[in-house]
This record gives sequence, structure tokens and C-alpha cells, in this order.
Amino acid sequence: MADTVPAEPPPAGAPSQTTAADGRVELSPGACPHDSRYANDDLRPVPLAERHWSTYNFAALWVGMAHNIPSWTLASGLVAFGMDWKQAVFTIALANVIVLLPMLLTGHAGPKYGIPFPVLARASFGLRGANLPALVRAAVACGWFGIQTWIGGQGIFVLLDRVFDGGWSDASHIGGHPWPLWLCFLAFWALQLAIIHRGMETLRRFENWAAPFVLVGAVVLLVWISDKAGGLGPLLERPSKLGWGADFWPVFFPALMGMIGFWSTLSLNIPDFTRFGKGQRAQVWGQSLGLPTTMTAFALLSVLVTSGSEAVYGAPIWEPVDLAAKADNVFGLLFALVTILVATVSVNIAANVVSPAYDLANLAPKLISFRTGALVTGVVGVLIFPWKLIETPELYIFVWLGVVGGLLGTVAGVLIADYWVIRRTRLDLAELYRAEGRYWYARGWNWRAVVAFAAGGLLAVGGSHSDPGKGPFPEGGLIPVLEPLADYGWAVGLGTAFVVYVALMWPSRERKAPGVA
Repeated sequence: MADTVPAEPPPAGAPSQTTAADGRVELSPGACPHDSRYANDDLRPVPLAERHWSTYNFAALWVGMAHNIPSWTLASGLVAFGMDWKQAVFTIALANVIVLLPMLLTGHAGPKYGIPFPVLARASFGLRGANLPALVRAAVACGWFGIQTWIGGQGIFVLLDRVFDGGWSDASHIGGHPWPLWLCFLAFWALQLAIIHRGMETLRRFENWAAPFVLVGAVVLLVWISDKAGGLGPLLERPSKLGWGADFWPVFFPALMGMIGFWSTLSLNIPDFTRFGKGQRAQVWGQSLGLPTTMTAFALLSVLVTSGSEAVYGAPIWEPVDLAAKADNVFGLLFALVTILVATVSVNIAANVVSPAYDLANLAPKLISFRTGALVTGVVGVLIFPWKLIETPELYIFVWLGVVGGLLGTVAGVLIADYWVIRRTRLDLAELYRAEGRYWYARGWNWRAVVAFAAGGLLAVGGSHSDPGKGPFPEGGLIPVLEPLADYGWAVGLGTAFVVYVALMWPSRERKAPGVA
């Protein structure tokens, strides 16, 4: 990261930042005071010389993140709702094309300025106010980290139990689970933190080889099940229970929002990765080639493999761990184990450790480094008891993911409105780290961003509702008049926050008020 040796401040009147021929910006030596309480080596802009992630690096990052167990079950879950395979794959493809747009818009600030998500949020929310969106994002990431780690630990346990002929599942129980399952969970937890402790370059190298390895593993699984089935099975010919008429659209739009919400977290903190990009072309092409294509191909692959499992075993097996456990030789089991292990590590570290590590560092930059933030994330991911969240899907889906997921759209709306409409992509880097500067607003908070966040959040989650006996919300919604908006929470939150923020900031922009570049 940035040089830790204090540099002499620039001469009076000298520019605090320089712009390269390709439009990328970096701080002038000494422009960012090293005694700033809002800066540390992990939050300062990445120097131009260290921004070298290529198109392949970003594409590999997305391939590695998209190939995970929850992604595998997305298409099969839509089929369970009554869609046929074509409708399921279409829904996932469209959702990932849509979510790619905010990814590219927020990701633009990364290679241009070399800053992570919480620092970008300072421009709109204020130096202190940026902790609000950062903590919302960190909360989701910590929860996902714990859940993915538990799922990965379960995968290791199931496959090793098959290797040892069921000996592990008969072991004594602790807390309702066999003790070897806890051992697998803790080992998997430690492995991930060990990788991220070595820094972002280690993550980049890991994703580079993990991406093709997981692709090969998924194709091998397809070849194996197709060989056993003597074909791809009857699922490809299975008609839709919904058709393309009035029964389809009430299922399609909530499902589309759910698929968008799957990666809405990364649409906020993608600058955490693009800040290492060697240019806009690398991040735009890398993300465009990596996200929608990979998710669509993986969805199709999961449908084909599930189809084969139905032909072989008489019932569809949606979970890849359960299917891999049916391999009839030790080599096949170990190969499946390594593939699932690599797939889960690649998504969990990139999607659920990097962001909260930066977000927590933003709380107290002088006390919390990136590595410390990653360790805190790992600890919180255990303390939320992810095994309990898995046991109660109503609490997990409708309370935590549903409410917080709706709020993520409002943060994206504020960030995009501020960076693209209000500032026209122009930021003063040094001021993002300086108290009482142009992004200080009122005591470090921009009330306009908070109002836009609150308005978007109210409309996004105010109508949250549950079926009788299936969740904590009233059947008619918390605020009944908003109940029809609940299934479109991410889009409603993003659109509302965008409009409200622009309306509140536009007069200040025209008067060149402090805080508006």
C-alpha cells in the first residue's frame, strides 16, 4: 500500500493531486496528512504504480465468486417455484445484467482515485457519516461470512464422512451437532483468515487459479452425472407450471429482485477491488465478461446437473454437496471436496471479508487496520451463530437479509447520485481524509444523504410482510400502504434515494457550497 514514511507537504498553492494521461488520479507527495485520524495505510489511495489488476484479474475474481453453493441453487430454486429451465436461466441472466450497471458506476471511482468504498462514501455522507453505510454493508458481510463458512464446513464434513464410511456422523454431539462438524467449521474458518491475512495480492493470485479450477470441477460434475444418466434427463423437457402469462409475472418480478439482491452487496463495495485496477477498461471489461456470463452459465450448468440427478436417483438433488457425496470412489469424493472447498473460499473471502475489513477500519483508522478488520469479521461471523440462522430461514431471509438488503439499494442510490450527477466524477482526494474540510459538512455528517437514506429505506422495507406463521412481520406489512413495494425493495430503495439526494443537493451544487466538488 502507500508509503508509510511521512512526506513533506506540497508547497503552498501546489496541487494536492495529479492526473495521469489516462484520467487516473493520485495524491501529490505529502498532500494527505499522516497524522489524520481518518487515514491509515489501507484507506489511503493506492498509488498509480500499484494499480495493476488486469481484465483477467477482474474476470477471474467474478468467476471465482459466482461459482459457489448458493449460486448453484439459484436456478434450481426458481424451477421449484414453477419455472422451466429457460425461464430460470433468463431471470438470472437479466438480473445480473441489471446489477452490472450499478457495479460499473460505483466501481468507476476505484481505478480513477484508488479509494475503497467507505472512503468514497465520505464524499456523500461526510467523513463521520460514511460509517453509517459502511456498517450496514459490514453487517451483511459478517452474516454472509458466517453462513458461507458454516456451509463450507458442512460440505467438508459430509464428504469426509463418506470417505470414512459414516464414522464421523456417529460421533458424539456438541451443541446439537457432531464434534467433527465443529472441527471442519473451525478449520475452514482459520484457512480463510490465513489467506486474507496475507493481503489483497494473495487474494488476487488465489482467485486467478481458483476460477479455472472451479470451472473444471463443475464441468467434471456435469460429465459424471450425464454418464450415469445416459443423457441430461427429463428436466429439459419439463414444461413450465407458470407459462408466460398472468401466472408468470407475479413470480418473475420478486424473483428478479431476489437475483439482483444476490450481488447488491458487491454493487456497493466493488471499489474495494477496482481501486487496484490499471484502468477503467480493465474493470469494465473484466466485470462485464465475468459477472453476467458466469452467473448465466453456472445457472444453466446447475439445471443440467440437477436434471441428470433426477434421471439417476429418481428425484432431483439440488445441493451439490449432497450430489457429490454420492460419488462411488474415494478419488471422486476428494476431488469434489477440493472443488467445493476452493469455490466457497473464493467467494467468501472476496465478497464477505474484504468489505467489512475496510468498513471496520474506517471506524477507527488509527486503531483498526485491514488485517484487524478481517479478524474482527471472522469473529463476528462466528458470534452471530450462523448455524442458528440456517435453522430459521424466516428470520434469516425476511428479517435480516430482507431488511438490510433493501437498505443496500438506498446506499447505492446515494453513492451513484453523488458521484455521477452532483460531482460529475470529480473528487478532491486530500479532502476525503481531512477533518473540517469540504466533505466535513456539519460535524462530519451530510444530513441530505441521511434523509435520502431514510426515505429510500422507509419505502424499501416499510412494507415488509410475512405469511401467517412464517415470519415476524404482519401479514399486511409493517406499513400496509407500502406492502406492494416490499417485493421490489432494492429497486425502490435505490430509485428513491437517488431522486431525493439529487433534489436536496442540487441547490448546494449550484452555489458551490462546501462539500460539493
